[in-house]
Amino acid sequence: MATQQSVIDLIGNTPMVDVSVLSPNSAVAIYMKLEGVNPAGSVKDRVARQMVLEAEAEGTLWSGRTIIEPSSGNTGIALAMIARIRGYPIKIIMPENVSPERRQLLEVFGAEIIWSPRSEGSNGAVRMAQELAEANPEWVFLYQYGNEANPRAHYYGTGPEILADCPQITHFVSGLGTSGTLMGVGAYLKEQKPSVQVLAVEPPAGEIVDGLRSLDDGYIPPVYEKWGGDQLLDGKRIVRPRDSIEWTRRLASEVGIFAGISTGAVLAGASRVAERIEEGAVVVVSADGGWKYLSTGAWTDPLEQVIARANSIIYF
Repeated sequence: MATQQSVIDLIGNTPMVDVSVLSPNSAVAIYMKLEGVNPAGSVKDRVARQMVLEAEAEGTLWSGRTIIEPSSGNTGIALAMIARIRGYPIKIIMPENVSPERRQLLEVFGAEIIWSPRSEGSNGAVRMAQELAEANPEWVFLYQYGNEANPRAHYYGTGPEILADCPQITHFVSGLGTSGTLMGVGAYLKEQKPSVQVLAVEPPAGEIVDGLRSLDDGYIPPVYEKWGGDQLLDGKRIVRPRDSIEWTRRLASEVGIFAGISTGAVLAGASRVAERIEEGAVVVVSADGGWKYLSTGAWTDPLEQVIARANSIIYF
């Protein structure tokens, strides 16, 4: 492997692994792309890099200018890492009830944390960031939910990597959070191989599955609308909190992959897809590793306790 000039150059080109042992259908293979190996530990490294590079190219971001961004975890951490390297002060708006690892990692990279009310969740952090950005126009608001650099990171990176590593892909299953991965990868795959089915995983309205959101809760990410989400998707799979935790545990105990809670949710969705088709190859993205979730007890505590705790602590 060639020596890179910066850890930023190590973002992307992540490995894919066969996890078909977890497939409920022997004629359907399931492959998982491991985004936790990115330098800051998640798929959001791709998005953070793309947003920063595009802002620099457009002339809206230069050394010393302050970045502001709402995040419940991974995007903030990835941006803080890149901001530290490239000389940008950064403020992350974050709900008060995130897990301790989020705060600690942001502090490692020198980010300033501005707390938003826990009762308002990640949507409250978005609203606060919008208000602060409007009141401080000298700050740079990258806004992952509305910034098309988010899906472009996956259209130009993650999507081509998936097709190169798994040309036999028949279904792509992804969580619906900011919708960047779903839109970018889905659009690329549909262009290159129109037969591929693109499916979203979301929680029921009013329920919390870490890293995912239900569009029925009222907030539709602008990039979802800009990239034609309703037309792009071939369907959705609903996954409840219990499913996400059970499948996260199965992934660790049966395959040896220590991944975050949202990976379990996406894997649960993929298993339901596998049950409903005769044969095929399903690809999912593991958004991050499990290291930032250890304080939650998700792998070790009684299942009912973990599920109850998920209603008060934001893990992702």
